[in-house]
Amino acid sequence: MATSQEYIEFVCEQLASTETENVRYKKMFGEYMVYVNDKPVLLVCDNTVFVKKLPELKELMSGAECGVPYDGAKEHYILDIENRELTAKAVEILEQITPVPKKRTKKK
Repeated sequence: MATSQEYIEFVCEQLASTETENVRYKKMFGEYMVYVNDKPVLLVCDNTVFVKKLPELKELMSGAECGVPYDGAKEHYILDIENRELTAKAVEILEQITPVPKKRTKKK
C-alpha cells in the first residue's frame, strides 16, 4: 500500500510543530522523501516513517522498531512521528550530518 497524501501531509505538520523549518517532500516511486533544508532526512513508505540506521542515531533510536521500507533496501529505524521530542531530536541530528545532494546534470 502506497503512502497516502493525507499521511505525508501529517508527517510534515508534525515536523512543523517541532519548529523544524524548510520542510518539503518529493514523491519518488510512489512513496515520499522528506527534506529539511534541502537535505533528505526521512523516507515515508506505506504510511510509515523510516530513518537510516546511522551510528549517530544508535543511542536515540535504541528502543525503536526496525523495518525495510521497500524490497532491496537496508533495514531502517521506524520513527514514531507522533513522538514530537524524539522526532525533533532525530531530525536535528540527521539535518546536521546529511549533506545537500549534488545537482545532477542531464546527459545530452
